[in-house]
Amino acid sequence: MPRYFFTIITANGAIVDDEGSDLRDLDHARLEAIKDARALMSTAMLDGRTIFGRSIAISDETGAVLMVLPFSEAVNPSD
Repeated sequence: MPRYFFTIITANGAIVDDEGSDLRDLDHARLEAIKDARALMSTAMLDGRTIFGRSIAISDETGAVLMVLPFSEAVNPSD
């Protein structure tokens, strides 16, 4: 099973994932990134902060970036 790494990109730099996660494929990695982004945004909102400008870069074991998921894509705007 491939290992994927999730680096959080902020305005001030990056928070690197050195551990990674074994997931079936890139689609499952994207779903994991969405869950992570939602959890981080939820915590930030409870603290009165917004971090919608961040993103998560999904990389493989070689370090190649396979996808970048903006946090804003992890939520559906609704009224």
